[in-house]
Amino acid sequence: MPVTSTYRFQLHADFTLDDARAQLPYLKKLGISHAYCSPILAAVPGSVHGYDVLDHTRVNPEIGGREAFVAFADAAHEMGLGVIVDVVPNHMAFVAPESGNRPLWALLKGGQDAPTAHWFDVDWAAGDGKLGVPILGNSLEQEIADGAITLDRSGDEPVIRYYEHDFPVADGTLDGVSEEPTGDELRSLLDAQHYRLAFWRERDTVLNYRRFFEVNELIAVRVEETEVFDATHALLLELHHAGHIDGFRIDHPDGLADPRGYLARLAKECRKDTPIWVEKILEPGEDLPKDWACAGTTGYDAMAAITAALVDDAAAPVLDEVWQRALAEGDAHDVDEAAADAKRFVVENGLVAEVERLTRRASEVRPDLERARLRAAIVELLVAAPVYRAYLVPGERMDARAKAHLDDALAAARESRPDLVTEIDALKPIALVRPTAGADEFVDTESSSADFAVRLQQTWGPVMAKSIEDTLFYRWHTLTALNEVGGDPSVLTDAGPHRLHAWAQHNAKQWPRTMTTLSTHDTKRSEDVRAALLALAGDTDAWRECSEAAFALADAAGVDRGAAHLVWQTIAGFSTAFGVDDDGSHDLGIDAQRLDDCLTKALREAKVFTAWIDGDETYEEQVLGLARLVLDAPANDKQGEAAASADAKSTLAADLRERILAARRDNAEAIRLTGDSQKVLELFLPGVPDTYQGSERPTLSLVDPDNRRSVDYAELERRLDVPGSRPRLVAQCLAADVHDPANPGSTYRPLESDNEFVVAFERALTAGSVARRHLADAGRRVSDAGRSVQRLVNRDKGAKADATDHAFEHAEHGAPFAVAVVGVRAASRALRDNTLADADVPLSAGTWRHAFSGQRVVVTDGEALRLGDLEPHEFGHVHVLVQEK
Repeated sequence: MPVTSTYRFQLHADFTLDDARAQLPYLKKLGISHAYCSPILAAVPGSVHGYDVLDHTRVNPEIGGREAFVAFADAAHEMGLGVIVDVVPNHMAFVAPESGNRPLWALLKGGQDAPTAHWFDVDWAAGDGKLGVPILGNSLEQEIADGAITLDRSGDEPVIRYYEHDFPVADGTLDGVSEEPTGDELRSLLDAQHYRLAFWRERDTVLNYRRFFEVNELIAVRVEETEVFDATHALLLELHHAGHIDGFRIDHPDGLADPRGYLARLAKECRKDTPIWVEKILEPGEDLPKDWACAGTTGYDAMAAITAALVDDAAAPVLDEVWQRALAEGDAHDVDEAAADAKRFVVENGLVAEVERLTRRASEVRPDLERARLRAAIVELLVAAPVYRAYLVPGERMDARAKAHLDDALAAARESRPDLVTEIDALKPIALVRPTAGADEFVDTESSSADFAVRLQQTWGPVMAKSIEDTLFYRWHTLTALNEVGGDPSVLTDAGPHRLHAWAQHNAKQWPRTMTTLSTHDTKRSEDVRAALLALAGDTDAWRECSEAAFALADAAGVDRGAAHLVWQTIAGFSTAFGVDDDGSHDLGIDAQRLDDCLTKALREAKVFTAWIDGDETYEEQVLGLARLVLDAPANDKQGEAAASADAKSTLAADLRERILAARRDNAEAIRLTGDSQKVLELFLPGVPDTYQGSERPTLSLVDPDNRRSVDYAELERRLDVPGSRPRLVAQCLAADVHDPANPGSTYRPLESDNEFVVAFERALTAGSVARRHLADAGRRVSDAGRSVQRLVNRDKGAKADATDHAFEHAEHGAPFAVAVVGVRAASRALRDNTLADADVPLSAGTWRHAFSGQRVVVTDGEALRLGDLEPHEFGHVHVLVQEK
């Protein structure tokens, strides 16, 4: 069945497959074509996300197990819905009890000779043949003395116990050991194992396995090994070939040794034309590798393009000037400088184990060079990483673009540390797996060079993710709506529809089935929090007033202005006051605990004044206290007794609260218009629109786990019948006779309006397109207006298509069946300018029907549609028109 839209379910013990199955009729009403499930394989008990896989041979029993999944898939298919499943090929869970991960258990028990030793990426030489496990709360000697580590013979096999942890005992190592060994005898037993238990603070020197980013509890899997691929994908592929899974989403392919090879292998194992999407973060100017066997990305690049189209670049000078006032002496005052500082911090403090492994490999290739200087050169090369990955497969010629990324990094490293030019230049042939180039004495080092080259690429991703997404984006607060996964804070100075059009035209040709999205389980702010901030940023007077009030409060409270700037933006974006779907209350409407949790995470991820490890709780409480002052502030009555008796901080907090409320009130229409605009753009861009659970309604959520809260589906379904509601907007856009023209195979044409605030484009379904071929096999959905069902039959099978289906007939004869979409950028300024009614949009000639009002308009050659000539409708200034031929 053709994929025209997806809907993401987050599955866990409190929202199981049976719960998801109960919502399938609602997805059908909404117009969704495919239900999209978070990872379904057995994960750590209690996991709310499923990316910590323990067992690839079972569907997670906490979400219902295999029987429930098959029932879910069968129900979806009976309704004409497909099923997409998230796949985690890069890592498995390494948590207590360790016996829950059987391949890892076998590795711990047998070491390098274990039958699963090839499953995991372990640098055995670095650990003297042992797997380093830094989990102890104190030194090994102290834990033994305290009796925290024991030998337990009571079960089916003897185990070493440490609180909730358990570890196997290697064969033959219990000979002569007493029933309950302690002291030196226990230490000798532990020394005989294939793992080394160590104090957690020794992780930088003890860790010798590849992990997911900085997460010790996720051990990397070598899925490039055929046997490992087969074992980890057998169940998913079995369910796929049985007809229960129709497509896959691949988590973090950049962590794999050979992403291209993995995707080629998976595509080969799947049914023909099975869609596979990849969670790939593309940096500005970077394209998805053309030789990947996939349908495209999961949509972060689309989200960035939409944001760039809607943000008001005219506000940039004010926003930057305000942010510069928030910075302290010694802070980086340029975003590129701040990014470099963040990268260096992460490389030197968070990825020490990865740097050490790369240094060992480089030293094996070039033992003539001083190890410390080689290490310093590697640090510079990692800090200079321009993208998440430069793709090289040992033994193959490196792609020109990938080599350019490596050359750019080498050049930047040389510029940063000219004193290390010799070492940096020595790294290039190693990174290209040409270790003997210019150094014939090192002819037996190809394996070390190949390991360096692959691990370097695998480390670039963690460097980028942890330094940009999880450090810079929590430090740089010019406009936090831009600090999103795959986003670019510097886009503010060159924002506009041109970025969206360039992205869309490229993907219409290269990746017509890529996903588009606005919210995911990983976004730091839901789409409507970002929409509110984008709208408020366009009101530069209000932005300046809120910022100045926040700085005054920060100065009085002893909090740094940077944190205060984050706090007020978070409150303003997260507030329900004067929002779409609010209850009429003009309170801030914020759950204080949710705000506390988000701000605490933000402060720790920033790693400036506090951190997850050895953090400063006093500082954190000061910032949270500032936020609570604003939430709890009474109405700002400057003339009353309350104002006279209030302390300075309370008065300043009340002032900030009132300014935030005023900004939201004055920009309420702009906030709604920005949210509606980004939604209609996302739904009709080239690709497959993905709706994250609940985000079809204006949703205010912050960074995970806040964005994974439960969804009230009964309320969502009720709102399908509420005029002007966002769910109704989504449903009307996804209706069969509206959304088919925007099917992934159609063309894309920017519509250049005479009004700077209009963002518009036209999509045409043409003969020979992927969309037409899909339509030939697709059953038409019943529309909201109760239109009769039209069935299209595959002509290749000799059946005759229904002549009443004008979409197919016109596509067959080369005549376009098109849709035009109009959104509004810089909404606050656009509404103040009040010229949208006079805007002209140059549609293709023909008769057009407005999808929301039903109005029909005729556009002749050489003329343009004047937006003011359109009849008023429930969604205001956003428009979707369908061409009728």
